Amino acid sequence: MASIQQTPQGPVLVLKESALQQKGRDAQKNNIAAAKLVAELVRTSLGPRGMDKMLVDSLGDVTITNDGATILKEIDVQHPAAKMMVEISKAVDNEVGDGTTSSVVFGGALLAKAEELLDKDVHATVIIEGYQAAAEKALSLLSELAKTVDPHEREILLKISKTSMESKLISEDSDMLSKLVVDAILQVVEKQGESNKVDLDNIKVEKKAGGSIRSTSLIKGIVLDKEVVHSGMPTKIEKAKIALVNSALEIEKTEMSAEIRITDPTQMQMFLEEENRMLKAMVDKIHEIGANVLICQKGIDDIAQHYLAKQGILAVRRVKESDMTKLAKATGGRISTNLDDITSKDLGSAEHVEQRKVETDKWVFIEGCKNPRAITLLLRGGSQRVVDEVDRSMHDALMVVKDVIENPAIVAGGGAPEEFLAFHLKDWADRFEGREQLAIKKYAEALEIIPLTIAENAGMDPINTMVTLRAKQSQGRKWTGIDARNTRIADMFTLDIIEPVTVKEQIIKSATEAACMILRIDDVIASSGAKGGGGGHGHPPMG
Repeated sequence: MASIQQTPQGPVLVLKESALQQKGRDAQKNNIAAAKLVAELVRTSLGPRGMDKMLVDSLGDVTITNDGATILKEIDVQHPAAKMMVEISKAVDNEVGDGTTSSVVFGGALLAKAEELLDKDVHATVIIEGYQAAAEKALSLLSELAKTVDPHEREILLKISKTSMESKLISEDSDMLSKLVVDAILQVVEKQGESNKVDLDNIKVEKKAGGSIRSTSLIKGIVLDKEVVHSGMPTKIEKAKIALVNSALEIEKTEMSAEIRITDPTQMQMFLEEENRMLKAMVDKIHEIGANVLICQKGIDDIAQHYLAKQGILAVRRVKESDMTKLAKATGGRISTNLDDITSKDLGSAEHVEQRKVETDKWVFIEGCKNPRAITLLLRGGSQRVVDEVDRSMHDALMVVKDVIENPAIVAGGGAPEEFLAFHLKDWADRFEGREQLAIKKYAEALEIIPLTIAENAGMDPINTMVTLRAKQSQGRKWTGIDARNTRIADMFTLDIIEPVTVKEQIIKSATEAACMILRIDDVIASSGAKGGGGGHGHPPMG
Protein backbone atom coordinates (compact mmCIF):
# COMPACT_ATOMS: atom_id res chain seq x y z
CA MET A 1 0.00 0.00 0.00
CA ALA A 2 1.40 3.41 -1.00
CA SER A 3 0.40 4.97 2.31
CA ILE A 4 3.16 3.11 4.22
CA GLN A 5 6.56 4.87 4.18
CA GLN A 6 9.59 2.76 5.08
CA THR A 7 12.17 4.58 7.30
CA PRO A 8 15.26 3.37 9.22
CA GLN A 9 13.11 3.51 12.39
CA GLY A 10 10.49 1.20 10.81
CA PRO A 11 7.30 1.68 8.76
CA VAL A 12 5.32 4.94 9.15
CA LEU A 13 1.60 4.63 8.49
CA VAL A 14 0.13 7.88 7.15
CA LEU A 15 -3.25 6.80 5.83
CA LYS A 16 -5.77 4.27 7.13
CA GLU A 17 -5.03 0.66 6.25
CA SER A 18 -8.17 0.55 4.07
CA ALA A 19 -7.49 3.79 2.14
CA LEU A 20 -7.04 3.44 -1.60
CA GLN A 21 -4.33 5.55 -3.17
CA GLN A 22 -3.35 5.96 -6.79
CA LYS A 23 -0.27 7.98 -7.66
CA GLY A 24 1.39 9.58 -10.65
CA ARG A 25 0.64 8.19 -14.10
CA ASP A 26 -1.86 5.64 -12.75
CA ALA A 27 -4.00 8.40 -11.24
CA GLN A 28 -3.75 10.54 -14.38
CA LYS A 29 -4.60 7.65 -16.70
CA ASN A 30 -7.54 6.63 -14.55
CA ASN A 31 -9.00 10.15 -14.41
CA ILE A 32 -8.51 10.73 -18.13
CA ALA A 33 -10.18 7.39 -18.91
CA ALA A 34 -13.21 8.34 -16.80
CA ALA A 35 -13.56 11.77 -18.41
CA LYS A 36 -13.20 10.28 -21.90
CA LEU A 37 -15.95 7.75 -21.14
CA VAL A 38 -18.34 10.57 -20.20
CA ALA A 39 -17.51 12.39 -23.44
CA GLU A 40 -18.08 9.15 -25.43
CA LEU A 41 -21.45 8.79 -23.76
CA VAL A 42 -22.87 12.04 -25.17
CA ARG A 43 -20.80 12.19 -28.36
CA THR A 44 -23.35 10.43 -30.57
CA SER A 45 -26.04 12.97 -29.66
CA LEU A 46 -24.15 15.99 -31.13
CA GLY A 47 -25.48 17.82 -34.18
CA PRO A 48 -28.68 17.78 -36.24
CA ARG A 49 -28.32 14.07 -36.99
CA GLY A 50 -27.40 13.14 -33.40
CA MET A 51 -29.12 10.22 -31.69
CA ASP A 52 -31.28 10.34 -28.55
CA LYS A 53 -30.65 8.58 -25.24
CA MET A 54 -33.26 6.77 -23.19
CA LEU A 55 -32.61 7.19 -19.48
CA VAL A 56 -34.47 5.03 -16.96
CA ASP A 57 -34.25 5.99 -13.29
CA SER A 58 -34.59 3.74 -10.22
CA LEU A 59 -38.37 4.25 -10.18
CA GLY A 60 -38.67 3.23 -13.81
CA ASP A 61 -39.39 6.77 -15.06
CA VAL A 62 -38.18 7.22 -18.62
CA THR A 63 -36.53 10.35 -20.08
CA ILE A 64 -35.78 10.48 -23.81
CA THR A 65 -33.47 13.33 -24.81
CA ASN A 66 -30.37 14.40 -26.72
CA ASP A 67 -29.65 17.36 -24.44
CA GLY A 68 -26.14 16.83 -23.03
CA ALA A 69 -26.85 18.52 -19.70
CA THR A 70 -30.00 16.45 -19.12
CA ILE A 71 -28.27 13.16 -20.01
CA LEU A 72 -25.42 13.80 -17.60
CA LYS A 73 -27.72 15.11 -14.86
CA GLU A 74 -29.91 12.00 -15.01
CA ILE A 75 -27.16 9.35 -14.98
CA ASP A 76 -25.64 8.61 -11.61
CA VAL A 77 -21.93 9.23 -12.15
CA GLN A 78 -19.67 7.79 -9.45
CA HIS A 79 -16.11 8.51 -10.55
CA PRO A 80 -14.77 11.84 -9.18
CA ALA A 81 -13.14 12.87 -12.49
CA ALA A 82 -16.30 11.97 -14.41
CA LYS A 83 -18.25 14.21 -12.01
CA MET A 84 -16.06 17.13 -13.09
CA MET A 85 -17.14 16.56 -16.71
CA VAL A 86 -20.77 16.58 -15.58
CA GLU A 87 -20.11 19.90 -13.87
CA ILE A 88 -18.89 21.40 -17.19
CA SER A 89 -22.25 20.66 -18.79
CA LYS A 90 -24.12 22.11 -15.79
CA ALA A 91 -22.04 25.30 -15.90
CA VAL A 92 -22.60 25.76 -19.66
CA ASP A 93 -26.32 25.02 -19.28
CA ASN A 94 -26.77 27.59 -16.50
CA GLU A 95 -24.62 30.23 -18.15
CA VAL A 96 -25.61 30.12 -21.83
CA GLY A 97 -28.19 27.31 -22.16
CA ASP A 98 -26.85 25.62 -25.30
CA GLY A 99 -23.59 23.91 -26.25
CA THR A 100 -23.63 21.45 -23.34
CA THR A 101 -22.83 18.39 -25.48
CA SER A 102 -20.11 20.26 -27.41
CA SER A 103 -18.35 21.34 -24.20
CA VAL A 104 -18.19 17.78 -22.83
CA VAL A 105 -17.08 16.29 -26.18
CA PHE A 106 -14.38 18.98 -26.52
CA GLY A 107 -13.25 18.49 -22.90
CA GLY A 108 -12.90 14.74 -23.55
CA ALA A 109 -10.91 15.39 -26.74
CA LEU A 110 -8.52 17.75 -24.90
CA LEU A 111 -7.79 15.01 -22.36
CA ALA A 112 -7.37 12.33 -25.05
CA LYS A 113 -4.82 14.55 -26.84
CA ALA A 114 -3.07 15.35 -23.54
CA GLU A 115 -2.73 11.61 -22.89
CA GLU A 116 -0.81 11.23 -26.17
CA LEU A 117 1.65 13.88 -24.95
CA LEU A 118 1.93 12.36 -21.46
CA ASP A 119 2.88 9.06 -23.12
CA LYS A 120 5.73 10.92 -24.86
CA ASP A 121 6.93 12.18 -21.45
CA VAL A 122 5.72 15.76 -21.88
CA HIS A 123 5.06 17.05 -18.36
CA ALA A 124 1.46 17.82 -17.36
CA THR A 125 2.40 21.40 -16.39
CA VAL A 126 3.74 22.08 -19.90
CA ILE A 127 0.53 20.72 -21.42
CA ILE A 128 -1.59 22.89 -19.09
CA GLU A 129 0.39 26.03 -19.98
CA GLY A 130 0.07 25.24 -23.69
CA TYR A 131 -3.67 24.64 -23.36
CA GLN A 132 -4.21 27.89 -21.46
CA ALA A 133 -2.22 29.89 -24.02
CA ALA A 134 -4.20 28.21 -26.83
CA ALA A 135 -7.53 28.96 -25.11
CA GLU A 136 -6.63 32.65 -24.76
CA LYS A 137 -5.60 32.84 -28.40
CA ALA A 138 -8.76 30.97 -29.46
CA LEU A 139 -10.95 33.47 -27.58
CA SER A 140 -9.23 36.45 -29.22
CA LEU A 141 -9.53 34.80 -32.67
CA LEU A 142 -13.19 34.15 -31.95
CA SER A 143 -13.89 37.80 -31.18
CA GLU A 144 -12.18 38.78 -34.50
CA LEU A 145 -14.25 36.19 -36.36
CA ALA A 146 -17.59 37.22 -34.83
CA LYS A 147 -20.07 39.47 -36.61
CA THR A 148 -21.84 42.16 -34.61
CA VAL A 149 -25.59 42.29 -35.18
CA ASP A 150 -28.54 44.44 -34.17
CA PRO A 151 -30.06 42.73 -31.11
CA HIS A 152 -33.57 43.84 -32.09
CA GLU A 153 -33.47 42.50 -35.63
CA ARG A 154 -36.12 39.78 -35.65
CA GLU A 155 -34.63 37.97 -38.67
CA ILE A 156 -31.32 37.31 -36.90
CA LEU A 157 -33.04 36.21 -33.68
CA LEU A 158 -35.28 33.82 -35.63
CA LYS A 159 -32.25 32.24 -37.32
CA ILE A 160 -30.46 31.86 -33.97
CA SER A 161 -33.52 30.19 -32.44
CA LYS A 162 -33.99 27.88 -35.45
CA THR A 163 -30.33 26.80 -35.37
CA SER A 164 -30.70 25.83 -31.72
CA MET A 165 -33.80 23.76 -32.57
CA GLU A 166 -32.20 22.06 -35.60
CA SER A 167 -30.58 19.36 -33.47
CA LYS A 168 -33.68 18.79 -31.34
CA LEU A 169 -36.87 16.79 -31.50
CA ILE A 170 -38.79 19.95 -32.49
CA SER A 171 -36.73 20.68 -35.64
CA GLU A 172 -39.74 19.94 -37.90
CA ASP A 173 -41.77 22.71 -36.24
CA SER A 174 -38.86 25.10 -35.75
CA ASP A 175 -40.36 27.86 -37.98
CA MET A 176 -43.46 28.26 -35.86
CA LEU A 177 -41.79 27.72 -32.48
CA SER A 178 -38.95 30.17 -33.28
CA LYS A 179 -41.51 32.94 -33.78
CA LEU A 180 -42.99 32.19 -30.35
CA VAL A 181 -39.53 32.17 -28.72
CA VAL A 182 -38.50 35.50 -30.30
CA ASP A 183 -41.87 37.15 -29.49
CA ALA A 184 -41.61 35.94 -25.91
CA ILE A 185 -38.07 37.25 -25.41
CA LEU A 186 -38.72 40.63 -27.08
CA GLN A 187 -41.74 41.09 -24.81
CA VAL A 188 -39.64 40.85 -21.63
CA VAL A 189 -36.42 42.65 -22.70
CA GLU A 190 -35.44 45.44 -20.33
CA LYS A 191 -33.09 48.24 -21.33
CA GLN A 192 -30.30 49.00 -18.86
CA GLY A 193 -28.40 51.99 -20.15
CA GLU A 194 -26.71 50.89 -23.38
CA SER A 195 -27.20 47.18 -22.83
CA ASN A 196 -30.24 44.89 -22.80
CA LYS A 197 -31.19 42.50 -20.02
CA VAL A 198 -33.51 39.50 -20.26
CA ASP A 199 -34.80 37.73 -17.15
CA LEU A 200 -36.14 34.35 -18.24
CA ASP A 201 -38.07 34.09 -14.95
CA ASN A 202 -40.56 36.47 -16.57
CA ILE A 203 -41.43 33.80 -19.12
CA LYS A 204 -43.65 31.21 -17.48
CA VAL A 205 -43.55 27.83 -19.18
CA GLU A 206 -46.61 25.60 -18.69
CA LYS A 207 -46.69 22.21 -20.36
CA LYS A 208 -49.58 19.86 -21.02
CA ALA A 209 -49.55 16.55 -22.89
CA GLY A 210 -52.20 16.14 -25.58
CA GLY A 211 -52.62 17.94 -28.89
CA SER A 212 -49.63 18.36 -31.16
CA ILE A 213 -46.43 20.40 -30.88
CA ARG A 214 -48.03 22.86 -33.31
CA SER A 215 -50.74 23.63 -30.71
CA THR A 216 -48.05 25.35 -28.59
CA SER A 217 -49.03 28.97 -28.01
CA LEU A 218 -47.77 32.22 -26.53
CA ILE A 219 -50.16 33.94 -24.14
CA LYS A 220 -49.70 37.66 -23.49
CA GLY A 221 -50.48 37.20 -19.85
CA ILE A 222 -50.32 34.38 -17.33
CA VAL A 223 -51.82 30.91 -17.21
CA LEU A 224 -52.56 29.51 -13.74
CA ASP A 225 -52.88 25.74 -13.33
CA LYS A 226 -55.71 26.32 -10.84
CA GLU A 227 -59.47 26.42 -11.19
CA VAL A 228 -62.06 28.95 -10.03
CA VAL A 229 -62.80 28.23 -6.35
CA HIS A 230 -66.61 28.24 -6.38
CA SER A 231 -69.05 26.79 -8.89
CA GLY A 232 -71.34 29.81 -8.55
CA MET A 233 -68.67 32.24 -9.80
CA PRO A 234 -68.47 33.47 -13.41
CA THR A 235 -65.90 31.55 -15.50
CA LYS A 236 -65.23 34.43 -17.89
CA ILE A 237 -64.75 38.12 -17.15
CA GLU A 238 -64.19 40.77 -19.82
CA LYS A 239 -62.26 44.00 -19.01
CA ALA A 240 -60.93 42.40 -15.86
CA LYS A 241 -59.81 44.45 -12.85
CA ILE A 242 -57.59 42.12 -10.88
CA ALA A 243 -56.91 42.29 -7.13
CA LEU A 244 -53.68 40.47 -6.18
CA VAL A 245 -53.88 39.58 -2.49
CA ASN A 246 -51.20 37.96 -0.38
CA SER A 247 -53.32 37.46 2.79
CA ALA A 248 -55.98 34.83 3.50
CA LEU A 249 -59.68 35.60 3.27
CA GLU A 250 -60.29 33.60 6.40
CA ILE A 251 -60.79 34.31 10.09
CA GLU A 252 -57.37 33.97 11.60
CA LYS A 253 -56.90 31.64 14.53
CA THR A 254 -55.36 33.32 17.58
CA GLU A 255 -51.70 32.66 18.30
CA MET A 256 -52.39 31.51 21.87
CA SER A 257 -54.98 28.91 22.77
CA ALA A 258 -58.05 30.75 23.97
CA GLU A 259 -61.37 29.53 25.29
CA ILE A 260 -64.70 31.34 24.97
CA ARG A 261 -67.42 30.30 27.43
CA ILE A 262 -70.91 30.71 26.01
CA THR A 263 -73.75 30.56 28.51
CA ASP A 264 -76.63 31.70 26.27
CA PRO A 265 -77.57 30.13 22.89
CA THR A 266 -78.06 33.62 21.39
CA GLN A 267 -74.41 34.40 22.12
CA MET A 268 -73.42 31.44 19.93
CA GLN A 269 -75.51 32.88 17.11
CA MET A 270 -73.89 36.33 17.57
CA PHE A 271 -70.44 34.73 17.55
CA LEU A 272 -71.10 33.01 14.20
CA GLU A 273 -72.73 36.12 12.74
CA GLU A 274 -69.69 38.20 13.71
CA GLU A 275 -67.45 35.79 11.77
CA ASN A 276 -69.79 36.09 8.77
CA ARG A 277 -69.79 39.86 9.05
CA MET A 278 -65.98 40.01 9.08
CA LEU A 279 -65.74 37.81 5.98
CA LYS A 280 -68.47 39.83 4.23
CA ALA A 281 -66.59 43.04 5.04
CA MET A 282 -63.47 41.63 3.34
CA VAL A 283 -65.43 40.75 0.21
CA ASP A 284 -67.23 44.13 0.23
CA LYS A 285 -63.87 45.89 0.39
CA ILE A 286 -62.71 44.02 -2.76
CA HIS A 287 -66.00 44.80 -4.50
CA GLU A 288 -65.91 48.51 -3.50
CA ILE A 289 -62.56 49.18 -5.18
CA GLY A 290 -63.98 47.80 -8.44
CA ALA A 291 -62.24 44.42 -8.62
CA ASN A 292 -64.03 41.68 -10.54
CA VAL A 293 -61.19 39.12 -10.32
CA LEU A 294 -59.42 38.06 -7.12
CA ILE A 295 -56.14 36.15 -7.19
CA CYS A 296 -55.22 35.05 -3.67
CA GLN A 297 -51.92 33.52 -2.55
CA LYS A 298 -53.48 32.00 0.58
CA GLY A 299 -56.82 30.31 1.33
CA ILE A 300 -60.37 31.65 0.87
CA ASP A 301 -63.00 30.63 3.44
CA ASP A 302 -66.18 28.85 2.19
CA ILE A 303 -68.36 31.72 3.42
CA ALA A 304 -66.10 34.28 1.70
CA GLN A 305 -66.39 32.20 -1.49
CA HIS A 306 -70.19 32.40 -1.21
CA TYR A 307 -70.14 36.21 -0.90
CA LEU A 308 -67.60 36.54 -3.75
CA ALA A 309 -69.86 34.43 -5.99
CA LYS A 310 -72.85 36.64 -5.07
CA GLN A 311 -70.88 39.74 -6.10
CA GLY A 312 -69.93 38.05 -9.40
CA ILE A 313 -66.20 38.05 -8.63
CA LEU A 314 -64.02 35.32 -10.17
CA ALA A 315 -61.58 34.08 -7.52
CA VAL A 316 -58.54 31.76 -7.56
CA ARG A 317 -56.77 30.69 -4.37
CA ARG A 318 -53.43 29.23 -3.26
CA VAL A 319 -51.49 30.64 -6.20
CA LYS A 320 -47.69 30.22 -6.05
CA GLU A 321 -45.65 33.25 -4.98
CA SER A 322 -43.62 33.14 -8.22
CA ASP A 323 -46.89 33.29 -10.20
CA MET A 324 -48.10 36.23 -8.10
CA THR A 325 -44.91 38.14 -8.96
CA LYS A 326 -45.35 37.37 -12.67
CA LEU A 327 -49.03 38.42 -12.48
CA ALA A 328 -48.01 41.77 -10.98
CA LYS A 329 -45.59 42.32 -13.89
CA ALA A 330 -48.09 41.15 -16.50
CA THR A 331 -51.19 43.02 -15.31
CA GLY A 332 -49.51 46.09 -13.82
CA GLY A 333 -51.11 45.38 -10.45
CA ARG A 334 -49.56 45.52 -6.98
CA ILE A 335 -49.59 42.62 -4.54
CA SER A 336 -51.44 43.67 -1.36
CA THR A 337 -50.54 42.09 1.95
CA ASN A 338 -53.28 43.83 3.86
CA LEU A 339 -56.88 44.04 2.64
CA ASP A 340 -57.50 47.26 4.64
CA ASP A 341 -54.93 49.15 2.57
CA ILE A 342 -55.97 47.96 -0.89
CA THR A 343 -57.14 50.70 -3.29
CA SER A 344 -58.31 50.83 -6.89
CA LYS A 345 -54.77 51.96 -7.87
CA ASP A 346 -53.42 48.56 -6.83
CA LEU A 347 -55.58 46.69 -9.33
CA GLY A 348 -54.10 45.06 -12.41
CA SER A 349 -55.96 44.90 -15.70
CA ALA A 350 -56.45 42.38 -18.50
CA GLU A 351 -58.73 42.12 -21.55
CA HIS A 352 -60.25 38.93 -20.23
CA VAL A 353 -59.87 36.29 -17.55
CA GLU A 354 -61.32 32.92 -18.37
CA GLN A 355 -61.38 29.38 -17.02
CA ARG A 356 -60.71 26.91 -19.82
CA LYS A 357 -60.39 23.18 -20.01
CA VAL A 358 -56.93 21.99 -21.01
CA GLU A 359 -57.28 18.25 -21.58
CA THR A 360 -58.83 17.05 -18.29
CA ASP A 361 -57.79 20.02 -16.11
CA LYS A 362 -59.38 23.41 -15.70
CA TRP A 363 -56.91 26.30 -15.89
CA VAL A 364 -57.40 30.04 -15.54
CA PHE A 365 -56.10 32.17 -18.43
CA ILE A 366 -55.37 35.85 -17.77
CA GLU A 367 -54.93 37.30 -21.26
CA GLY A 368 -54.76 40.49 -23.24
CA CYS A 369 -52.55 42.49 -20.87
CA LYS A 370 -51.57 45.79 -22.55
CA ASN A 371 -47.80 45.67 -22.34
CA PRO A 372 -47.03 42.63 -20.22
CA ARG A 373 -43.56 42.35 -18.68
CA ALA A 374 -44.30 38.68 -17.96
CA ILE A 375 -45.91 36.14 -20.29
CA THR A 376 -46.64 32.43 -20.64
CA LEU A 377 -45.59 29.80 -23.17
CA LEU A 378 -48.10 26.94 -23.17
CA LEU A 379 -46.29 23.88 -24.57
CA ARG A 380 -48.18 20.94 -26.06
CA GLY A 381 -47.13 17.57 -27.42
CA GLY A 382 -48.47 14.10 -28.14
CA SER A 383 -47.27 12.51 -24.88
CA GLN A 384 -45.62 13.52 -21.61
CA ARG A 385 -42.17 12.44 -22.92
CA VAL A 386 -42.58 14.62 -26.01
CA VAL A 387 -43.74 17.63 -23.97
CA ASP A 388 -40.78 17.26 -21.60
CA GLU A 389 -38.34 17.21 -24.54
CA VAL A 390 -40.13 20.22 -26.12
CA ASP A 391 -39.67 22.02 -22.79
CA ARG A 392 -35.90 21.29 -22.75
CA SER A 393 -35.51 22.33 -26.40
CA MET A 394 -37.47 25.55 -25.88
CA HIS A 395 -35.32 26.36 -22.84
CA ASP A 396 -32.18 26.12 -25.01
CA ALA A 397 -33.76 28.27 -27.73
CA LEU A 398 -34.87 30.93 -25.22
CA MET A 399 -31.36 30.98 -23.72
CA VAL A 400 -29.54 31.46 -27.07
CA VAL A 401 -31.86 34.29 -28.13
CA LYS A 402 -31.27 35.89 -24.71
CA ASP A 403 -27.48 35.47 -25.23
CA VAL A 404 -27.58 37.37 -28.55
CA ILE A 405 -29.77 40.16 -27.17
CA GLU A 406 -27.38 40.65 -24.23
CA ASN A 407 -24.21 40.21 -26.32
CA PRO A 408 -25.07 40.90 -29.99
CA ALA A 409 -22.31 38.96 -31.75
CA ILE A 410 -22.69 35.79 -33.82
CA VAL A 411 -20.70 33.14 -35.67
CA ALA A 412 -21.76 30.38 -38.08
CA GLY A 413 -22.57 26.91 -36.76
CA GLY A 414 -21.85 23.44 -38.14
CA GLY A 415 -18.31 23.28 -36.76
CA ALA A 416 -17.13 26.22 -38.91
CA PRO A 417 -15.71 28.39 -36.09
CA GLU A 418 -13.98 25.38 -34.47
CA GLU A 419 -12.27 24.48 -37.75
CA PHE A 420 -11.31 28.16 -38.29
CA LEU A 421 -9.74 28.31 -34.79
CA ALA A 422 -7.96 24.97 -35.28
CA PHE A 423 -6.45 26.12 -38.60
CA HIS A 424 -5.14 29.42 -37.15
CA LEU A 425 -3.93 27.88 -33.88
CA LYS A 426 -1.75 25.38 -35.78
CA ASP A 427 -0.03 28.29 -37.57
CA TRP A 428 0.31 30.25 -34.34
CA ALA A 429 1.87 27.24 -32.53
CA ASP A 430 4.95 27.37 -34.80
CA ARG A 431 6.09 30.58 -33.06
CA PHE A 432 6.70 28.67 -29.82
CA GLU A 433 10.09 27.06 -29.35
CA GLY A 434 9.48 24.79 -26.38
CA ARG A 435 7.24 21.81 -25.86
CA GLU A 436 4.26 24.13 -25.44
CA GLN A 437 4.11 24.12 -29.25
CA LEU A 438 3.08 20.46 -29.08
CA ALA A 439 0.32 21.20 -26.55
CA ILE A 440 -1.08 24.07 -28.68
CA LYS A 441 -1.13 21.83 -31.76
CA LYS A 442 -2.95 19.14 -29.79
CA TYR A 443 -5.43 21.77 -28.60
CA ALA A 444 -6.12 22.67 -32.25
CA GLU A 445 -6.61 18.99 -33.09
CA ALA A 446 -9.04 18.64 -30.17
CA LEU A 447 -11.12 21.55 -31.53
CA GLU A 448 -11.62 19.56 -34.73
CA ILE A 449 -13.55 16.93 -32.77
CA ILE A 450 -16.68 19.11 -33.11
CA PRO A 451 -16.93 19.17 -36.96
CA LEU A 452 -15.65 15.58 -37.06
CA THR A 453 -18.38 14.34 -34.69
CA ILE A 454 -21.13 16.27 -36.53
CA ALA A 455 -19.96 14.61 -39.78
CA GLU A 456 -19.72 11.12 -38.21
CA ASN A 457 -23.21 11.42 -36.67
CA ALA A 458 -24.57 12.41 -40.09
CA GLY A 459 -23.08 9.25 -41.63
CA MET A 460 -20.43 11.10 -43.66
CA ASP A 461 -16.93 9.76 -44.34
CA PRO A 462 -14.87 11.38 -41.52
CA ILE A 463 -11.49 11.42 -43.33
CA ASN A 464 -12.72 12.81 -46.68
CA THR A 465 -14.91 15.35 -44.91
CA MET A 466 -12.14 16.71 -42.67
CA VAL A 467 -9.61 16.89 -45.53
CA THR A 468 -12.06 18.88 -47.70
CA LEU A 469 -13.06 21.10 -44.78
CA ARG A 470 -9.42 21.95 -43.95
CA ALA A 471 -8.71 22.73 -47.60
CA LYS A 472 -11.65 25.14 -47.86
CA GLN A 473 -10.75 26.85 -44.57
CA SER A 474 -7.14 27.26 -45.75
CA GLN A 475 -8.50 29.11 -48.83
CA GLY A 476 -9.98 31.68 -46.43
CA ARG A 477 -13.59 30.46 -46.52
CA LYS A 478 -14.07 30.98 -42.81
CA TRP A 479 -17.78 30.09 -42.67
CA THR A 480 -17.35 26.65 -44.23
CA GLY A 481 -18.77 23.92 -42.00
CA ILE A 482 -20.66 20.61 -42.00
CA ASP A 483 -24.18 20.74 -43.40
CA ALA A 484 -25.33 17.57 -41.63
CA ARG A 485 -28.91 17.77 -42.92
CA ASN A 486 -27.74 17.36 -46.51
CA THR A 487 -24.48 15.50 -45.66
CA ARG A 488 -22.15 17.93 -47.43
CA ILE A 489 -19.69 20.73 -46.75
CA ALA A 490 -21.20 24.17 -47.25
CA ASP A 491 -21.12 27.85 -46.27
CA MET A 492 -23.07 27.80 -43.02
CA PHE A 493 -23.85 31.52 -43.10
CA THR A 494 -25.77 31.26 -46.36
CA LEU A 495 -27.69 28.32 -44.84
CA ASP A 496 -28.66 30.59 -41.90
CA ILE A 497 -27.02 28.27 -39.37
CA ILE A 498 -25.79 30.81 -36.82
CA GLU A 499 -24.96 30.70 -33.13
CA PRO A 500 -24.14 33.23 -30.40
CA VAL A 501 -20.46 33.90 -29.75
CA THR A 502 -21.22 33.75 -26.01
CA VAL A 503 -21.97 30.02 -26.32
CA LYS A 504 -18.71 29.28 -28.17
CA GLU A 505 -16.70 31.27 -25.62
CA GLN A 506 -18.29 29.41 -22.73
CA ILE A 507 -17.57 26.02 -24.37
CA ILE A 508 -13.86 26.91 -24.77
CA LYS A 509 -13.50 28.30 -21.23
CA SER A 510 -15.36 25.49 -19.43
CA ALA A 511 -13.78 22.59 -21.33
CA THR A 512 -10.23 24.01 -21.02
CA GLU A 513 -10.59 24.68 -17.29
CA ALA A 514 -11.95 21.19 -16.59
CA ALA A 515 -9.26 19.49 -18.71
CA CYS A 516 -6.48 21.44 -16.98
CA MET A 517 -7.92 20.66 -13.57
CA ILE A 518 -8.02 16.91 -14.29
CA LEU A 519 -4.45 17.00 -15.71
CA ARG A 520 -3.16 18.64 -12.52
CA ILE A 521 -4.25 15.68 -10.38
CA ASP A 522 -1.47 13.17 -9.77
CA ASP A 523 -2.74 11.54 -6.61
CA VAL A 524 -6.18 10.13 -5.81
CA ILE A 525 -6.77 9.14 -2.20
CA ALA A 526 -10.08 7.50 -1.39
CA SER A 527 -10.63 6.83 2.29
CA SER A 528 -12.69 3.79 3.20
CA GLY A 529 -16.42 4.39 3.23
CA ALA A 530 -16.11 6.94 0.42
CA LYS A 531 -18.67 6.42 -2.34
CA GLY A 532 -17.34 4.99 -5.55
CA GLY A 533 -13.76 4.98 -4.28
CA GLY A 534 -10.85 6.26 -6.30
CA GLY A 535 -11.63 3.81 -9.02
CA GLY A 536 -9.60 0.70 -8.09
CA HIS A 537 -7.81 -0.69 -11.12
CA GLY A 538 -8.70 -0.91 -14.78
CA HIS A 539 -11.72 1.16 -15.73
CA PRO A 540 -13.04 3.70 -13.23
CA PRO A 541 -16.42 2.89 -11.72
CA MET A 542 -19.20 4.56 -13.66
CA GLY A 543 -22.80 5.17 -12.55
